[in-house]
Amino acid sequence: VDCGSACIARCRLSSRPNLCHRACGTCCARCNCVPPGTYGNYDKCKCYASLTTHDGRRKCP
Repeated sequence: VDCGSACIARCRLSSRPNLCHRACGTCCARCNCVPPGTYGNYDKCKCYASLTTHDGRRKCP
């Protein structure tokens, strides 16, 4: 999967695009998938949905 273009699509409506791209890139590299659309659709990429930050929030945008 092309993480670069997948994350550009995922983050195109983000209010913090740089942060979104960085997080998405990390998640995509680890999971090798990015959910379709600009938000939600986590059922299409379970690994992406299951990664969390230290305080238990969802890591991936």
